[in-house]
Amino acid sequence: MEKLCFTADEVADRLSVSKTRVYDLMRCGELPSVKLGRSRLVKAADLLAYVESLEPAPVVA
Repeated sequence: MEKLCFTADEVADRLSVSKTRVYDLMRCGELPSVKLGRSRLVKAADLLAYVESLEPAPVVA
């Protein structure tokens, strides 16, 4: 069975960013999250949608 939700640590690892950056993305609403008890989780589908919405960075010569 695939994971349905990811913790901030797991999201940070998958996106290669800091956990603080993940919480910033959650706080501003760019990355939807849900609260389960004391934990804040990101649904797998929301993480995939976020990644697919990212625009390619311009190439700097």
